[in-house]
Amino acid sequence: MNTGAASAHSAPAMPPAAVPQFFRASQEGDADSWAKAFAEDGVSNDPIGTPPLTGRAAIHDFLASTLRNFQPFLGLTPTEAHTVGHHVAVSWRGAAVTSEDRPVNWSGITINELDDGLIRNAKAYFNGAAFQAQLAGH
Repeated sequence: MNTGAASAHSAPAMPPAAVPQFFRASQEGDADSWAKAFAEDGVSNDPIGTPPLTGRAAIHDFLASTLRNFQPFLGLTPTEAHTVGHHVAVSWRGAAVTSEDRPVNWSGITINELDDGLIRNAKAYFNGAAFQAQLAGH
């Protein structure tokens, strides 16, 4: 048993609790818990290229309004995470069913910058046009 310095086979650094909370809350469809993963003045760029949402209240309102469009919203499932200092990059897959009973599946990567254990800035990278086309039934 190696009790000395970390070896090349050490377990990867675990992301701060806010990151698993973000994904768990998405899977539970819980806008309150999802938004609470962010700092009070946190920023969400979802996806990059759209106007950012600033502040936990704005993020909450966006999430709550988005969740209402799905029956059910199955959430974002992380597939891989890499933590470096106060940054956590997570690849994920999303799944939902629209209120018109159409499945929607997408995937992406979110890069989270953390401060005091909460998400200060989240930058989501995914194909928003493909996501919107699925919503429209194309």
